[in-house]
Amino acid sequence: MSAGRCAVVPTVMPGRGRPRRVAMLSVHTSPLEQPGAGNAGGLNVYVVELARRLAARDVEVEVFTRATASDQPARVETMPGVTVRHVAAGPYELLPTAEVPAQLCAFTAGVLRAEARHEPGWYDLVHSHYWLSGHVGWLASLRWGVPLVHSMHTMSKVKNAALAEGDVPESPERELGEEQVVAAADLLVANTDEEADQLTTLYGAVPQRVVTVPPGVDLDRFAPASRAAARARLGLPRDAVVLLFAGRIQPLKAPDVLVRAASLLIAADPALRDRLVVAVVGGPSGPLGDTAHGLTRLARTLDVDDVVRFEPPVDQSALVDWFRAADLTAVPSYSESFGLVALESQACGTPVVAAAVGGLRTAVSDGFSGVLVEGHDPADWARVLGGLIADPARRRALGAGAVAHAARFGWDGTADRMLDVYARAIRRRQMVTA
Repeated sequence: MSAGRCAVVPTVMPGRGRPRRVAMLSVHTSPLEQPGAGNAGGLNVYVVELARRLAARDVEVEVFTRATASDQPARVETMPGVTVRHVAAGPYELLPTAEVPAQLCAFTAGVLRAEARHEPGWYDLVHSHYWLSGHVGWLASLRWGVPLVHSMHTMSKVKNAALAEGDVPESPERELGEEQVVAAADLLVANTDEEADQLTTLYGAVPQRVVTVPPGVDLDRFAPASRAAARARLGLPRDAVVLLFAGRIQPLKAPDVLVRAASLLIAADPALRDRLVVAVVGGPSGPLGDTAHGLTRLARTLDVDDVVRFEPPVDQSALVDWFRAADLTAVPSYSESFGLVALESQACGTPVVAAAVGGLRTAVSDGFSGVLVEGHDPADWARVLGGLIADPARRRALGAGAVAHAARFGWDGTADRMLDVYARAIRRRQMVTA
C-alpha cells in the first residue's frame, strides 16, 4: 500500500450523503458470540442490530473481530450486506480483555491487509466500538484517509467512580487509551446526553464532535405475548412470582443485590417462598472468574437457593420468553452506558426495577415504565420489589407504560440517525482534506 493512498477522499453516494461501505471494528468480542457471558453483552447486540439496519439501507458493513478458534472461517456473511471478518491476532482462545492490547498491532495489520486487497477508497468510514477498537480505527482512519466514528460503550473513569465492593478498577493505561481515542475520533457517538457530558467533562472531548444517538430494541422480536405460554415453555408455575436478572454475572452488574433482596422479601413474608422464583439468566464474566460460584454460595448462605434458578445465557428467541414470563426485571448495575436488557424487557411489557445510574435513567422512565432505585442497599430493593409484588394493578400500569416507552427506541431510528452521523463525519473530513 503506497503512502499516497492515505489521501483518498471517501466517495459518498450521490444525493444521499451516506457511505457505500463501512468498516466496523469490534476487536475483543465478536457479533457472532452469544451475549450474556464472557466478553459478550450489549455491545455485541448493538453491532449486530446496527449492521443489519445499515445493510437494509444499502450500506455494506464489514465487521472486523479477533479470531478465537483455528477453525473459524476468515469471512462469514451473516446476511446480504453484512460480513464478519475473523482476524488472527494472538492465541486462538478467549483472552481476558486486559490482555487484548498486546494483540492490537497484529489485529491492525490484519485489518490493513484486508483493505489492501481492494482498490483505493474501498471503505468510506470506520466505526469503532470500545476503546480497544478505537486504537485500531485510529490507525486505519489515518492510513485510508477516511473519518473515524467511535462509540465508547463503557468508560473507565465512569466505572471506577462507581465500583462494586471487591471489584477490580480499570487501569490507568485504559484511561489514557480512552483519552487518545477521544482526541483522535472525528465524531464520538454517545448513548445518552449524560454520556455526552461525561465525554466532555471527564475526557475533554470537543462538544461539537459529540453526538447522542440512543441504541434501540428489536420491536418485532421483543413484544408482549402470553405470559402463561412463556412460563409453560420455561417450566415455571403459572402463579409464581418471577423476578428476572438477565446478563453477565459480574460485580458490575450486581446480581447479588437481587439475591440479597429476595432473602429479605422472604424474611418479611415467609409464605412468599412457595411462589417466588428468582431467575438469573447469564454466565460468568470479567477478571473475577469465581463470581458465578460466589453467587451460588451466597444464595445457599442466605437460604434462598431453593428460589434462585440459575440458567445459562440464551439466544434472543429464548430470552424473549424470560422477559414475558417475568413479573419484574431487575437491573441493579453499578454502571451502565445504556442498558439494553432494560429496554428489551419493557418492550415485552415487563416493568423494570433498575439502579438510578448512567443510561438506565434514560432506558427506564421512572414511575411510568418501571422504578429507579437510588443506591444498592438490598433493603431498598426489597422494599421496592415487595411493594410492586403486592400491587398487581400498578405492575399492569407500569407494563403498559413499558411498552409505550420502549417503542421510542427502535433500531430503525438508531440506524437512520447513525447515517446522519456518518454523513456529517464524511463532510467534516472532506472539508479538512480539501
